[in-house]
Amino acid sequence: MNQTIQELFDRKSIRAFTEQEISNEDKRIILEAATQAPTAGNQQLYTIIDVTNRELKEKLVDSCDHQPMIAKAKMVLIFCADCKKWYEGFLAADCQPRKPGAGDLILAIDDAMIAAQNAVVAAESLGIGSCYIGDIMENCEAQRKLLHLPEYVFPAGMLIFGYPTEGQLKRKKPARVDMKYIVHENSYRPLSDDDYREMWTPHAGETGYNEYMKAFCNRKFNSDFSKEMTRSVSEYLKQFY
Repeated sequence: MNQTIQELFDRKSIRAFTEQEISNEDKRIILEAATQAPTAGNQQLYTIIDVTNRELKEKLVDSCDHQPMIAKAKMVLIFCADCKKWYEGFLAADCQPRKPGAGDLILAIDDAMIAAQNAVVAAESLGIGSCYIGDIMENCEAQRKLLHLPEYVFPAGMLIFGYPTEGQLKRKKPARVDMKYIVHENSYRPLSDDDYREMWTPHAGETGYNEYMKAFCNRKFNSDFSKEMTRSVSEYLKQFY
């Protein structure tokens, strides 16, 4: 297994960081790697917000479900799906563009998150840990105000970076489910109840499948933050219809 593949296998979310700063050169490399990602038609339908203001980081802690690790991170990047710049570019060139729609948004989200993953891989190769923060999609009214987000710009994901603490380095990476449940050949294969039980029972451990699933459903899927994310994303979607 080569080094790149090994790093992909080893990489895990890092939520606690040392006080070591990320050098300007390493930050530049991570950002350059992000912008080298493949994109639809080479349009680069994203904008990266580099959050360097301490006060803004503290506000993002609160607007992103009260996660203090955001303020403690040495680098915070927000990857926005940006349908605005091409639309306005077309207008500036006297084109007759239609308004951006849902398909354009999904394509832009693809572009943004591919760029984000490039940043993750680049950081990992430099010994810098990272963690995705999906909560940036919550509280759209607050995020729009904090980040001055205009129409047709959606904060698809946030990444925080820093050097891992010793405890984070030693923490075991959570197991992934068997690949046979993820990879379907030629067409989608519906899973049975037995498949689901077999797939997730190893995660359940002594808790047991039913209790594990009930707890996970309540903690994640039925949680207040999950409901807020759905509300917030629905609000963003209104501008694309």
